[in-house]
Amino acid sequence: MNTTNINYKNLYYPPGGILMWIIIFLELITFGIALVAMAVYSKESPDVFHNSRLLLNTTFGTINTIFLITSGFFMALSVHFLKQNNLKKSSLYLKLTMLGGVLFLVLKSIEYSHKIDAGLTIGYNTFFTFYWMLTLFHVIHVIVGLVILLVVQRGLNSNSTTKVEDIEASAAFWHMCDLIWLLLFPIIYLIF
Repeated sequence: MNTTNINYKNLYYPPGGILMWIIIFLELITFGIALVAMAVYSKESPDVFHNSRLLLNTTFGTINTIFLITSGFFMALSVHFLKQNNLKKSSLYLKLTMLGGVLFLVLKSIEYSHKIDAGLTIGYNTFFTFYWMLTLFHVIHVIVGLVILLVVQRGLNSNSTTKVEDIEASAAFWHMCDLIWLLLFPIIYLIF
């Protein structure tokens, strides 16, 4: 009987809660629609999109991908150790997760600075309109994710009753940021 309840609960209450997953699906759909629109516009001016993509720094994009994938791994470890009631290790891996997010933002800021200095702003052409809108929207998600992780970290540090559901919800949001970047990076930096 208890096993049935656990399976029933997992089906209707995924890690992080159903509301978090609704938000995640809506965000993925939003980014998906924007990427499809970008693909449609790229067919109208393939040379502009190709030549503009060549102006991006794929090294920065690759390093940022490594930062986010690594931080996602640390997030999974943080959840794992919290479930084992090891608050010290959970807190350590949560801090490493946030470090990966901060490093992502620092490198993205450097990349943005280079683009602005080169005059490649949101109005430069259609490619860069999509580049700025999609990557800035993703940056906003990373910042929100870091705020959520900071709140969870404070809960772990204060030895309060941090719930597994809280850290699972923050992990689900953080992994969504990873997933969105894993969609954006190859499409924006490598394909066009």
